[in-house]
This record gives sequence, C-alpha cells and structure tokens, in this order.
Amino acid sequence: MKILRPISILMSCLMLTASAAAQISLTPPGTADTPPAADKPAAKPKAKPPAQAKKPPAPAATAKPAPPVAAPVATVAPAPPPDDPNADLVYGAYQRGQYKTAFDLASKRAQDFSDPKAMTMLGELYANAMGVKRDYAKAADWYKRAADGGDREGMFALAMLRLGGRGGPVNREEAVKLLASSAKLGNPKAAYNLALLYLDGQTLPQDLKRAAELLRVAADAGNPEAQYALATFYKEGTGVPKDLDKAVRLLQAASLADNVDAEVEYAIALYNGTGTPKNEAAAVALLRKAAKQNSPIAQNRLARVLLSGQGATMDKVEALKWHIIAKTAGKGDPTLDEALATLSPEDRAKAQEGARIWLGNK
Repeated sequence: MKILRPISILMSCLMLTASAAAQISLTPPGTADTPPAADKPAAKPKAKPPAQAKKPPAPAATAKPAPPVAAPVATVAPAPPPDDPNADLVYGAYQRGQYKTAFDLASKRAQDFSDPKAMTMLGELYANAMGVKRDYAKAADWYKRAADGGDREGMFALAMLRLGGRGGPVNREEAVKLLASSAKLGNPKAAYNLALLYLDGQTLPQDLKRAAELLRVAADAGNPEAQYALATFYKEGTGVPKDLDKAVRLLQAASLADNVDAEVEYAIALYNGTGTPKNEAAAVALLRKAAKQNSPIAQNRLARVLLSGQGATMDKVEALKWHIIAKTAGKGDPTLDEALATLSPEDRAKAQEGARIWLGNK
C-alpha cells in the first residue's frame, strides 16, 4: 500500500539555518551539506581527516528557493466501520490480498447499501489494479461517490488524484477543498498534505503558521512524516517558537515509527547530547538501523563513527565499506577518502567486497 510521503517537498521549501555556536548542524537529510567535524557523525563534514580535525562551529546552511510541488498519487487503506461485520469481510479480504473477493463484496455493499467505505474500497482497487484492471477514471468516480457520502478516506484519495491529474484533469482547487474536509474529519494524512500546500505557497498562499497547525494535528494523530516535519519547524522556529526540546521529542516519536530521516537526526541529537541526554551507543545503533535502511547520510555518519572509534569500536574496514556504499548513492566525502587511503590493500579489498555484497543484495 503506497502512502504519499512528499517530505522532500517540505525540506526544499524550508529556509534552514544552523546555530554558529553549535559544534554541529542538525541539517535535515536531503539538504546539501559540507564535511562535518571529524569526531561527530554530524550533518556537515569538514575538510580535515578525522584524526586531525578540531571542533570548530558548523557553518550555516544556505537557504534555497522552493521548487514547484510535485503531484504524486497516494492510495489509502479504507477502514471498515467497527460495528459492521459485513464491511469487515470486505476489509479482511483486502488485507489478505484477496482482491477479487474484496471487489465483489464491496460492489454488493455499494449497490445494496450505498456504503461510502465500500465505495472507497472500489476506488482503491481500481487505482492500484488490485483484482481489476487499473482504471483511474473509475477510481475517481468511486472516490467521488465515497467523498459525497462523507468518507474521509475517499476525500483524501480523490484529492490526491486531482493533484496528480489522474482520472481527470488536474484540479488543485477541488483537491484543497477535499483535503480540508478530510482533515476536518480527523484524517492525519490529509492534514499533513494540506500543510505542505500551505508551506509551498503555490497552490495556496504560503502560511507557515497554518502549516504548523496542520502538522501538529497530524503529528498528534501519530503521523511520522508530520512528526518529522514539525520537529524541523520547532528546530528552526518556522511557524512556531523555536523549541529544541519539542523538536527532539518529535524526532524520537517519528524515529520509533521508522521514519528514516528522523532516525538520522535523532541519532545525531543523541550522539551530541543536543536537546536530549547524550547517548553515543544508542545513537550509533540508530545510525546502523538507518544505514541498513539505505540512508546515504546515515551510512556516511556511521563510517565516520567507525573510523573515529567514538561511540563504537573502531573498525576501518567497516567504515570504508559504508563509505563506499554512501558514495555510490551520491554521498561522497573527501575527508573519508583521505583518511581511509592508508588502509592496506588487503583491508581495502575486504571493504570493497563487503560493499559489493551489500549493493548486490539491495
């Protein structure tokens, strides 16, 4: 089940700055960075090798103009009414991958009972070619019927189709109204995506305060993307008063929900004791997790930790392995190139083989 995760839209829209007094910058994953202080898995590497680097302040990140918002299509998992065993049969078939059965059961409920949730299910099946041939026009029609019947998931899904121009022409005005209605009914995904539109300032006038309010609604409902986004707001004072403690708590919540970007930032906060008690061991464990989830930034920071031996046992072969993997993903690091150039040919071969196996198994 695909869920819209346009956090890159959010990060490219924010005007981020870093405190010149801090030893490192918690630059969000996805923004351009420069080499960090060598003994920290920081967001901005410096030019000296880890063994020689001192601890100067990190430079501020450069603000960039916001690009146009992309319009991907999200799909939803329509939830059945808890008191309706027949509807539970529809959703149960869907969960088990019995899409043809779910289609037949939902069709009957839509026809016999005008059930909005069954209509949303039919839209879902048509939108994703589950048990039927993909047909965005039919998906949009069923989502529209569900939305007219008051189903918040149908409203959200139709809004995403309208933003993406699938099943009909792009209609941002209708999409905004649908997202607002769905968010008002308590849909955290709708609140999150509406916040992005307020943040981008193209479909709607830019309103950072309103974006923060909507992110808070979604974050309080447990949406990890919103938690990560709102953490960035609190860290930078965007639309809300700057509050590092709140930022770190939100990063922790999002990282527990496996948001990889949040895992990386929370790990950096733990490593440095920024807004939370310092815990290098926990930070390294979180960096390892994010690295294994294919985060190039986590892979780069983990390589630095393994090279320095601060918070983890020094392992230059493993450090070079993760450096090669991160570099393959576009996360180069001249500092690590220089620091690891002294490895023996045998150790370099081991690291290269480890990276080859990892990349081959992705």
